[in-house]
Amino acid sequence: MVEVTKGQTTAQVGIDIGNGVRVAASITNEAVDDLGLKVGDAAIAVIKAYT
Repeated sequence: MVEVTKGQTTAQVGIDIGNGVRVAASITNEAVDDLGLKVGDAAIAVIKAYT
């Protein structure tokens, strides 16, 4: 985890997936707290696509 920036209700989180490529997501602040996310933690990104 390279970034966790909380806003009023949601947080922006960033994960470095290698070679300087980052995946960013917007999740609730509650989810950040429940998961105990912080910069430096290991994380896995799951991407769901709609067709």
